[in-house]
Amino acid sequence: MTSEDRDHTSLVDIDETGSRSSRSTTTSTATPRAHLPVWQETLLLLGVALVLAIVVKALFVQAFYIPSESMEPGLVKNDRILVEKTSYWFGGTPQRGDVVVFEDPGGWLTPDEVAGPANPVTKVLSRVGLYPAGGHLVKRVIGVAGDTITCCDARGRISVNGTPLNEKSYARLDGADCYGPMTSTCDWTSGPVPAGHVFVMGDNRHHSADSTVHMCRSDETDCVPGDEFVPTDLMVGKVFVLVWPRDHVRWVQRPATFAAVPDAS
Repeated sequence: MTSEDRDHTSLVDIDETGSRSSRSTTTSTATPRAHLPVWQETLLLLGVALVLAIVVKALFVQAFYIPSESMEPGLVKNDRILVEKTSYWFGGTPQRGDVVVFEDPGGWLTPDEVAGPANPVTKVLSRVGLYPAGGHLVKRVIGVAGDTITCCDARGRISVNGTPLNEKSYARLDGADCYGPMTSTCDWTSGPVPAGHVFVMGDNRHHSADSTVHMCRSDETDCVPGDEFVPTDLMVGKVFVLVWPRDHVRWVQRPATFAAVPDAS
């Protein structure tokens, strides 16, 4: 048998008339697919994973850090948090009790705080949500559109629409007489909150440059009424988890006391 004979196999067919016919088919051998070296496959998988991480973080989740003591005791300076950027999409709005991250409304931060990271690498990472960005604040929503916030009742509690809040579980007083605060008085009222805005406060009530700082008092002549309210379109999203340091890791939830607050009449 020749090599040509070995490369061909004869098949015999019987047609409809019963006669025999023969045909031949050529046996082919498939070329095995080449595999990438392990190191190349590893780099490819790492590249895909990095792209997916960037897409997820840039569109849905963003990292921030707590820049000051204003949210103690729950969120301590330099804690790392994650913000759910989809929180207020599709018509959603901040709710009373939410801890939110928002852009500086103007004049709430110093120039250094607005600048953010200076290193070129960290600048790029901050743009895609992999590094804390500057120019943002972290506060708790106390009042939403239509609400009136009053400080304070005989027990030093802030009231929203006439309902006092029990803030012992998350707010810090440092021996002060009330939960009301940076105004150095326990007798003030703000609101109704305009549509498309919120009234925010830090949990460390005597160390937070929040809405109470930007309220107009009777002895001020250069204050702009309404500056204490933050536009909701400046909201980055709701803080949902504290991720670093490891001994601080926990979910960030809305305190139960806000569920008792009625809507503004």
